[in-house]
Amino acid sequence: MKRYRLIVRGMTCTGCEEHIATALENIGAVNIDASYRHGEATFELPDDVDVRKAQEAIREAKYQPGEVQEIQPPRNGVAGDEGEYDYLIIGSGGAAFASAIKAVEYGAKVAMIERGTVGGTCVNIGCVPSKTLLRAGEIHHLAKTNPFIGIHTSAGDVDLASLIKHKNELVSQLREQKYVDLIDDYGFDFIRGEAKFIDEKTVEVGGRRLTAKRFLIATGASPDIPDIPGLKDVDYVTSTTLLERKRLPKRLVVIGAGFVGLELGTLFNNLGTEVTILQRGDTFLRKYDLEIADVVKQALTEQGINLVTGATYERIEQHGDIKQVYVTVNGKQKVIEADELLIATGRKPNTEALHLEAAGIQVGSRGEIVVDEYLRTSHPSVYAAGDVTLGPQFVYVAAYEGGIAADNAIGGANRKANLEAVPGVTFTNPSIATVGLTEKQAKEKGLEVRTSVLPLSAVPRAIVNRETTGIFKLVADANTFKVLGVHVVAENAGEVIYAGTLAVKFGLTIEDLRDSLAPYLTMAEGLKLAALTFDKDVSKLSCCAG
Repeated sequence: MKRYRLIVRGMTCTGCEEHIATALENIGAVNIDASYRHGEATFELPDDVDVRKAQEAIREAKYQPGEVQEIQPPRNGVAGDEGEYDYLIIGSGGAAFASAIKAVEYGAKVAMIERGTVGGTCVNIGCVPSKTLLRAGEIHHLAKTNPFIGIHTSAGDVDLASLIKHKNELVSQLREQKYVDLIDDYGFDFIRGEAKFIDEKTVEVGGRRLTAKRFLIATGASPDIPDIPGLKDVDYVTSTTLLERKRLPKRLVVIGAGFVGLELGTLFNNLGTEVTILQRGDTFLRKYDLEIADVVKQALTEQGINLVTGATYERIEQHGDIKQVYVTVNGKQKVIEADELLIATGRKPNTEALHLEAAGIQVGSRGEIVVDEYLRTSHPSVYAAGDVTLGPQFVYVAAYEGGIAADNAIGGANRKANLEAVPGVTFTNPSIATVGLTEKQAKEKGLEVRTSVLPLSAVPRAIVNRETTGIFKLVADANTFKVLGVHVVAENAGEVIYAGTLAVKFGLTIEDLRDSLAPYLTMAEGLKLAALTFDKDVSKLSCCAG
């Protein structure tokens, strides 16, 4: 028997799944699993039955068969090749641990190599520390300036050292629970040191040579420092070192207006620091549609953040503790002074020390590891996942890719990484959440689209919160009304976007959103109101007529 995965288009319900199963049973298939949600069917066929008969049976059942793949049985130790380990993982972040756990479940002998702190970026220096401090900043900001008449709140000076200590305790706790403790729980080897490839089957760690049948590179990324005259002689901070400072700066200048710069600028503005964010390009949030960028710019400005676009950096100097950033903006030279200078101009992959050329592993123009849709590198026994490939820089994407890499490297599954519906959240005030295509991206793909733009002032939750700076935008196919993209700027936008992700991933239509019940006085109701806005003026509806 051989096992296959077949793409099936046209299934819309569990009844369709039953029809597909019956069609496949009629040609002798067994162990059938049809899923309308995933748009596929997996099944086994006798060796003497051509898999094209399955495609023909699906077509006769009035569905559209697509690509078919043979699924190899689990390797259970990756028999055949020689090596001390079945699977050797370099790195210990989200991608690495997700992959190690799945590989162990397949029965593989696994080892993980880490040169620094266990847990990677997210738990140690990224998501966890920044988000707990952002929450602290939000509370401090609301205490200073709450929007309700009749409630009198105030906020004293911020004890940053205590906040950082509390943050470090949380990081340590989660690192132990979610990473370190799992090493013994799953029984894989953990090796400390820096790995470098000797050849395609061997790495060296601290003078010890280790061989493996399959490898995963999951070494992540780190801050990329731009070449600005004088910067190397200045006491600057990155997203890593800023969150270890013990004293609150009076003035913070941020070079870079990506999600890291915006989040950390928001954090310190909420804590009481005077913040200036500098961007080299003229177009703010250029990867977003104009309506989204404009409302975020409005929100930052309302909060007192000085946002400067179109800045040309001439040089940076330091005099005592004061940093001076010399820029040209609109043809005029300016000097912007800071007590703290944050460099947030993107991230670079951690590949320099790996000696990838020894294993014949191809890298891109920025040093990122080039992978195919199965996450294989240019050497078929080596896989890569997470930030080291410079894909979407989210820990949940890294973990997803780590699992796929293990399925393919150890389980022989030939799974493709599908990143068509990846939600992203930037935790500013209000937060920015997006999934799917922007209007511009959809049009660049040649799609005819219709859009709906709903100001937050039309969302009852925002009205009662007395915080109405924000927006909902839906992008839909003009012919099918299938939801192509969801974009939200609002309080708790990150909680709302999961519903948008499901809509994009499973091909829901605007009508599906209209016909679904949305709880009143939630921010998620904005999705339904935005759907109604395609052909109604929601300002003319009663409170919960949506």
